[in-house]
Amino acid sequence: MKNAMFEKKELKNAGWLVGGKVVQMLFALVVSTISTRYLGPKNYGLINYASSLIAFFMSFCTLGINYVIIKDFIDNPAEQGEALGTSILLRVISSFCSAVMIVTISSIVDAGEKETVIVVVLSSIALVFNSFDMINYWFQAQYKSKVTSLIALISYVVTSAYKIILLVLDKGVRWFAFASSVDYICIGLFLFVIYKKYNGPKLKFSYNKAKHLLSKSYHYIISGMMVVIYGQTDKLMLKHMISNTEVGYYSVGTTVCNMWVFVLAAIIDSMYPTILNLYTKNKEEFDKKNRQLYVIVFYVSVFVSLGFTVFGDLIISILYGNAYAPAVTSLKIITWYTAFSYLGVARRAWIVSNDKQSYLKRIYAFAAILNIVLNYFLIPYLGASGAALASLITEIFTSLVLPYCIKELRENAQLMLEALCLRKIK
Repeated sequence: MKNAMFEKKELKNAGWLVGGKVVQMLFALVVSTISTRYLGPKNYGLINYASSLIAFFMSFCTLGINYVIIKDFIDNPAEQGEALGTSILLRVISSFCSAVMIVTISSIVDAGEKETVIVVVLSSIALVFNSFDMINYWFQAQYKSKVTSLIALISYVVTSAYKIILLVLDKGVRWFAFASSVDYICIGLFLFVIYKKYNGPKLKFSYNKAKHLLSKSYHYIISGMMVVIYGQTDKLMLKHMISNTEVGYYSVGTTVCNMWVFVLAAIIDSMYPTILNLYTKNKEEFDKKNRQLYVIVFYVSVFVSLGFTVFGDLIISILYGNAYAPAVTSLKIITWYTAFSYLGVARRAWIVSNDKQSYLKRIYAFAAILNIVLNYFLIPYLGASGAALASLITEIFTSLVLPYCIKELRENAQLMLEALCLRKIK
């Protein structure tokens, strides 16, 4: 039992995370696909352009605290209320400042495009309410993902109902742009109410705790910005180099590709607390648990990517219709990005445990530059497919190649290689 790939509590935790997301995915297949068809490639591309612009500030909004908060809960159980209250306040402040900066930048970059600026404003409201997502990490640390999964499901139902009403009333793109804000507003309010119901520790702010959290997390702010640059630059460059329509094709490809990745996120989130606990107790088990996580993430991704490659044409045709047929090529390329991308996400447990956050900046800085260069040369010739290819090449370098070039991360790179070769996982 002890040597099982998943401990019982991890399996139960992942079960609730996956179960809730499966139901959400079913809603998405109906509501989101109908909405995407209704909006058309141009308006759908506009909404995704706004989302990409907002994503550029997401790392500043989160302040990287989401990467270290669970470890702080585990290391300092008596200070959980202090840590949570402090992190929420810090994120509210940073998110408000980010929303102001986003709208200002859009007003300058997209001057003369009133519709674009309005869509950006409506979408950016979500940032402030997303701050309460920190409560989700407290439930994760308690292995109570059942609670947050139900909250996410209820919020998604509310958001889906909102979109259905818009479809019935034949509303425009501005109303749909506000949908993501509706989702985060619901999640934030529900999380806060349920946290109180579960008698969570009293929330309070501490200047010393703020300094402590930021001293551990600030590395993730910079590295997170680098991740966003190579993760979102493609859509921004597609918009300004070609059109919103091309952004729409690319976004459909990435949307289909990401429909199932909640499974990987659930697996990673469920094993994350266990890996952190093993670091100080059993180094051999710590390494093995990391390898097991990498094996699951990589080979599940490969299996799904094979399916998207073979049936991509049929999937796009059924879900989005002929208007989005050009998205097929993007889907068949970008789907292979997932395996390498989520290896990087899975690596964060090892990074946090070994306090190697500072080295992520080097990796992501190189990745950001590489991605911009590749997009610059590939987009004019291949359009959305060029952006997809640029992302795939960048992620392979980021996850497998560059860590070997940094001495302090080479041990983790070796663990990944052993895992992919199915060595030392039992």
